[in-house]
Amino acid sequence: MRCHYCQNHSISMKEITEHIYLSPEKLVQTAEEMKKNGNIGIAFTYNEPLISYEYILDTGVLAKKRDLEIVLVTNGIINERPLRNLLRYVDAVNIDLKSFNHDYYRKLGGNLETVKETIKLAHQYCHVEIASLIVPGENDDVIDMDEMSLWLANIDKNIPLHINRFFPCYKAICMEPTDIETLILLKETASRHLKYVYLGNC
Repeated sequence: MRCHYCQNHSISMKEITEHIYLSPEKLVQTAEEMKKNGNIGIAFTYNEPLISYEYILDTGVLAKKRDLEIVLVTNGIINERPLRNLLRYVDAVNIDLKSFNHDYYRKLGGNLETVKETIKLAHQYCHVEIASLIVPGENDDVIDMDEMSLWLANIDKNIPLHINRFFPCYKAICMEPTDIETLILLKETASRHLKYVYLGNC
């Protein structure tokens, strides 16, 4: 996906970035050494982790042998077979459910049904939380939020939902931040169905 409002564009949209490569073995070793400081595992986040599927899978296999937890923060665009294979080594997933509108997902280059299937499958394997960045005029419809939260509740009403405030960035720099009153209304709407609804970036 290529969101025009990407909050992490400074690292995810650059063709060349400064980086240090760590092998899965070295990453797991480093995480294990950090246990003395309270570390419990490894989180793959900020850029879409599933573009490095094989790396995460290799790391997960090693991490489980050392009692380290694995967390993914993802847009949820992945086929069922590789997802099942990966989830055997994952302890928690935060999935970005951008909207409950098919047209909106197509606009961003994604597929809502794929993300829904990822959520349902991940819930069978590990702890799942959902994040939804609310962009003014794009995905702030109350009816969509009602349908989305009801759908999530039918899986498990205890799934946490994070409704996050948008701030202008990337190709949406001229837009306004999400109105706080809109966020409160969306939270109240989602709370009719879900037990744990939180506002973020406020």
